[in-house]
Amino acid sequence: MAVGCGAVACATPAAAAIPRRSLLLSTAAAALQSEPIRLNGRRSASGAAKLRASADAAQAAATSFASKEEAFAWAKKDNRRLLHVVYRVGDIDRTIKFYTECLGMKLLRKRDIPEEKYTNAFLGYGPEDAQFVVELTYNYGVDKYDIGTGFGHFGIATDDVAKTVELIRAKGGKVTREPGPVKGGKTVIAFVEDPDGYKFEILERPGTPEPLCQVMLRVGDLDRAISFYEKACGMELLRKRDNPEYKYTVAMMGYGPEDKNAVLELTYNYGVTEYDKGNAYGQIAIGTDDVYKTAEVVKLSGGQVVREAGPLPGINTKITAILDPDGWKSVFVDNIDFAKELE
Repeated sequence: MAVGCGAVACATPAAAAIPRRSLLLSTAAAALQSEPIRLNGRRSASGAAKLRASADAAQAAATSFASKEEAFAWAKKDNRRLLHVVYRVGDIDRTIKFYTECLGMKLLRKRDIPEEKYTNAFLGYGPEDAQFVVELTYNYGVDKYDIGTGFGHFGIATDDVAKTVELIRAKGGKVTREPGPVKGGKTVIAFVEDPDGYKFEILERPGTPEPLCQVMLRVGDLDRAISFYEKACGMELLRKRDNPEYKYTVAMMGYGPEDKNAVLELTYNYGVTEYDKGNAYGQIAIGTDDVYKTAEVVKLSGGQVVREAGPLPGINTKITAILDPDGWKSVFVDNIDFAKELE
């Protein structure tokens, strides 16, 4: 659904009932962060761990490709989509209130893990099994993070940018760019900022089925980044636009047309090869039919696997975590395991 006046609540809604197996992926994603976000699960006995490691090794050996071309072709055919984007906030209730009242999102689920000292909340414009959503993480006692200079913004598509901005302003939201055509283009956009300083680009795109439509990250070598996401992640270069007047180039990467799917927007600013990533933004989670093959494709493409493919300790969700050439993290999650978590 598009973001509009009708989508904005007057008060923070109560979270939906938490499914029996919900939030396992949230915990899994959190466990990969450098901040104290830990996995909520018991360690298996050493014997079980050895058996699992042996099984993982056998599974990995069975996924070998005959060539790089075969591996890259498989990645293009794999059943993939962007699941959610993970980042840290200093006051989760304040952020939930802003996202529901100002941005029109729904609180899909929320869970507090006191023994691990963190809280997670998932918000979006539709169910997690069909749409891209945000995963907020609050670590007890940490009320501020450094967003850095590398993270750009999230994108939200709406029927009417001007009306959406006025609604956000009326609710006390911070508008950092008034509605108007994008530099070097015709699309009407505006920018707003959430309480933690994360920027949201509001784009005019009537009738979109995916309102939370993009994540923008800055990279130091655009061609290198495009090649990585095409080969290692199986994404498609949807479009590329150079803006010499404003000295930047953007590339839209994804698993389907950007008017119907959430996409990754890569931005290269002329002459800038490195960025400070801070400690606020976390990662993007991507669904896959086979995490073992996914990890192998990443390695064959020259990418870095920072978490080998396999089930997480204490639960059966299979994942693998990777870094792109600029150090941005993505986590691939087994599609069947993810579906089970949402039961």
